[in-house]
Parts: sequence; structure tokens; C-alpha cells
Amino acid sequence: MAPMRRGLVHVLAWLLATAAATTLSWWGVRTVMAGTAYDPPRAVPITAAEAAAHASTATPTPPSPTPTRTPRRTSPPPSPVPTRTAPSATPAPTPPAPPATTPAGDVKAYDTGGGRAVFDLGPASATLVSATPGTGWSMQVWKTETWIRVEFSRSTDRVTVFCDWHDGPPHVDVQTY
Repeated sequence: MAPMRRGLVHVLAWLLATAAATTLSWWGVRTVMAGTAYDPPRAVPITAAEAAAHASTATPTPPSPTPTRTPRRTSPPPSPVPTRTAPSATPAPTPPAPPATTPAGDVKAYDTGGGRAVFDLGPASATLVSATPGTGWSMQVWKTETWIRVEFSRSTDRVTVFCDWHDGPPHVDVQTY
């Protein structure tokens, strides 16, 4: 009976140690991930002047049989599939004109040795559009009502992109230390 009890004590000790290690690991990962913010990508508004400049330099494409409105995408469009449609006796209705969009601000990118931070700078505030660490670098983001801080780090190297707007229009400062 004693060898069986000893084996049971060993199994119980192993289970407790495994549960403690798993809990500690999960708590550590959760703590680190809670301080990291990854904003979803956002479509950048295009002004009419930029669209006209792009249209004048782009390769012409054959006109489509019916006018369509293409949504903005962040991924490449799927390859076209040829389809056949029967000719229509009545012309296709013209889609309504898209609503006029006003730019949200001035979108500016800041390339640093640690990565790239992109901000949408409005007249009295700013938003983080995206932040991408460079190869071998990690990133952390902090946000408040009056500032955004993006820090890229690798070993002992740190690069901070700091955007604040508490005393006026947004101002961006890049510091390496």
C-alpha cells in the first residue's frame, strides 16, 4: 500500500506543478498582450486631385459594359471571371453618384530605424492609422485623449514616435535612444 501511496503523491505533485506553471505562463502572456494594441488597417481617403493624377498616369483599361462602383480594398482584387449576359432591351439604370467625402485630415507616415508609424493628423486631434515594426523589432502602442505613443524596441535600442495635440494642432516627435 505504501508504494501506491508514494506514486499517488508523485502524480499529485506533478499535477500541481504543471497547473502552477501553466497558470503563470498564461498570466504572463496575457499581461504582455494586454499592453499591445494592433489597430485594424483603415482605408486612406483619396482627394479628387490625387485620383485625377493617378488616372492620368495609370494604364488605361477597357471600359466595362455597365458602370460599377469599386469598393476600396486592402487586399488585391480577385481575378476576373468572364461571364456572358443576354442583351437587355432596356438600358441599365445609372447608379447614384457616391456621396462627397471630406478628408479626415492629413495622413503622414514616419519611417524610423525601428519601423513605420502612420498618423491621420486632423486640425485638433490625431488617430493612428497603422504601426509596423521593422524586421527584428517589436512594437508597443499607448493612447490617451491627447496623445499617442508608438515605441519600437530591439534589445536595448528604442525608437519612439510621439504624437500629441493637447496645446494645439497635432505635433509628431521621433526620438531614438
